[in-house]
Amino acid sequence: MAALACFFYVANLQAQPYTAQAHKWSANWIAMPDEAGTAYGIYYFRKNLTLDQKPGAFVVHVSADNRYKLYVNEQLVAAGPARGDNFYWNYETVDLAPYLKTGKNTIAALVFNEAQYRPTAQISYRTGFLLQGETPEADIANTNYTWKCTPAVAHQPYPGYFPIMASKGEIVDMHKETGDWRKIDFDDSKWTSAAQVLEAQPKGKGDGFGWMLVQSPLPQMEMRYQRISTLRKVSGMEAPAGFPKTKGSVTIPAKSTVQFLLDQDTLTNAYITLNLSGGEGSTVKLRYAETLYDKDTGNGRLKGNRNDVEGKDFLGRADSIIANGKPGQTFTTLYWRTYRYLQVTVKTGDEPLVIDDLYGTFTGYPFKMRASLSTDNAEMKNIMAIGWRTARLCAIETYFDCPYYEQLQYIGDTRIQAMVSYYNAGNDTLARNAINQIDHSRLPDGVTQSRWPSKDNQVIPGFSLWYIGMLHDYWTYRNDKAFIKEKLTSERAILGFFDKYRQADGSLKNVPFWLYEDWVNGHGWDWGSPHKTADGNSALLDLQLLWAYKWAAEMEADLGMPAFAADYRAKAAQLTATIQTKYWSESKQLYAETSDKTTFSQHINSLAILTGIVPKEKWAGLADKILNDATLAPCSIYFKYYMHMALVKAGLGNQYLSWLGVWRDDMQLGLSTWGEEPDPQRTRSDCHAWGASPNVEFYRTLLGIDSDAPGFQKIRITPRLGDITNIAGTMPHPNGKVSVAYKLNNNNWNMSVDIPLNTTGVFVWKNKEYTLMPGQNSFVFSK
Repeated sequence: MAALACFFYVANLQAQPYTAQAHKWSANWIAMPDEAGTAYGIYYFRKNLTLDQKPGAFVVHVSADNRYKLYVNEQLVAAGPARGDNFYWNYETVDLAPYLKTGKNTIAALVFNEAQYRPTAQISYRTGFLLQGETPEADIANTNYTWKCTPAVAHQPYPGYFPIMASKGEIVDMHKETGDWRKIDFDDSKWTSAAQVLEAQPKGKGDGFGWMLVQSPLPQMEMRYQRISTLRKVSGMEAPAGFPKTKGSVTIPAKSTVQFLLDQDTLTNAYITLNLSGGEGSTVKLRYAETLYDKDTGNGRLKGNRNDVEGKDFLGRADSIIANGKPGQTFTTLYWRTYRYLQVTVKTGDEPLVIDDLYGTFTGYPFKMRASLSTDNAEMKNIMAIGWRTARLCAIETYFDCPYYEQLQYIGDTRIQAMVSYYNAGNDTLARNAINQIDHSRLPDGVTQSRWPSKDNQVIPGFSLWYIGMLHDYWTYRNDKAFIKEKLTSERAILGFFDKYRQADGSLKNVPFWLYEDWVNGHGWDWGSPHKTADGNSALLDLQLLWAYKWAAEMEADLGMPAFAADYRAKAAQLTATIQTKYWSESKQLYAETSDKTTFSQHINSLAILTGIVPKEKWAGLADKILNDATLAPCSIYFKYYMHMALVKAGLGNQYLSWLGVWRDDMQLGLSTWGEEPDPQRTRSDCHAWGASPNVEFYRTLLGIDSDAPGFQKIRITPRLGDITNIAGTMPHPNGKVSVAYKLNNNNWNMSVDIPLNTTGVFVWKNKEYTLMPGQNSFVFSK
């Protein structure tokens, strides 16, 4: 139970408001001596302290490359650092006092560098560990040559290739384990004194060599004990009752091969812990999968219903443990794993092996659901639950596209994820972090990278324009203009990049890099990129640029930069006229993908409505074609976020629930999170939070709660209920919360709206506006 107890201690940690500038740093980055620090390796570090009395506070700053787990007197107190880059390398600030005592104490750390096997999202300088006291009294714990260290030779990377970008698994040989190196009385006399590889300095305090250290803005991640729910299949023996949901031992007979297929029932992110006894030379292989696969028929594997296990193949990443025959063997994954299904294969030799326990420890960014939805519609409740689960599994130290395959913070995905955070959690900490990190990714010519942090470069110009949309979203829904004002330089740099490719008419030509917009199957799209002409013109990119000009003009004007606002308005006006001439097809009554006017998409025409180039009297006709013209290249689950916004703007919001066919397909096939692609049979990832947009639109579209001024200081509520006759909901707001309730009684609508103090609002019903005041507002309307 030691590992479990450690995880419970870390669960309650919060980021502390300490500053590294108050006390001169004297710690050093330390590592194993005589190593370059660029190879795969896991290392243990220890420092013994003797204290005359238990301190009231003992605050330290801690970091590592790649990652660390920090223990005090055997208790896990922090894990990190939060992912960043070498110019903004995070350290966590932790008060160790609750874990210290009078007399002898041990501070210990596990540090690992996955080197060439590390996740794509993991940037690295070299292996290192750092701990710096916040005060002179805490300096006695500073990392330097007085710390001792040893390599964890039991660990090796799991061999072979599996097509993910989220690191390899582990092989751990318990014969080579170091013992309980976290214990106070552990004998470390044969360990080596640590090498001091670099002086530690906060960013800006030196010449910037090595890691430029900044305090992490994030709290510690949630850690929650999680039993594995269900045994679906077993071969080679009978499993005891209750396994694995109930803690209890399982004895695997000698000279046998046993395989368990375990089911968490829903997808999860968790550290796996396996406790063993005996079984000298036995091997335990743990494999993790989002789902099982149908047999390969030569036309690609289908996934089928995610709840089915019979006749299925298991494909997934793996860990392997070799037992040493002793009691009390413990394996916990270095990093969390993503799985619904866990396959456990045990091969024993001459001795039986006892599985003393097997469980997970869920981890994630500590979001709390602060929105509520009261409805008799079970499908809506399920969509909300699946969307929230998807959003949570795609948010740990950054947002990321998917937890199983990539773990990369792509701008296109992150914009939608941040909106879910605003509408469901009322929390913008991770969104601010994302905005900052993407700003840090900008190349010298102004364009951002498509994702950040990332050890490999990738540029998607359209995503840079969505980044301006992220800034505008934050400006609209969060009350922090000072933060956005700091980021206007990034908006200007991005638009400056596109200036280089503007033609005389304001449209774009031959924009470089990957012009990805959406995963469209067929229709001539090339690896996510829409049609373009030989000279590189593309309506989709022009429309994105137009929208970005409008966002930028609004922010610049509001934040006291009228000259920039005027420039962007002028460019937007020119581009509006150009798009109308260049891409409008009179015969099709649609906007085309290129000036050739031969191909068309839902994407182009949705953005035409959203950017305002379509006269209001034509909205309904264009929206009807978006929904019903089968020749249009269709939006995937991702881009439907924009398509649905356009349809709502066109006045069709009462139909919103009828547009959720992709989400219904996922539910019908048993997905517990939203898939990456529209076809749930073939989607690569089963968990992509760009599909969680209904968690926004149930509030923004159906309940009608939206911002009507910067900072959400004015609230506009326009219900679009369709066939719904009884619904209520609450969502967080920067000033408190917004609550609404709508009920049809005897052909009369009883509607109540509660908005927070220091806000004003407007309620819109049947195109008529009613003033909202802080507090309770009640209306009765005839049907």
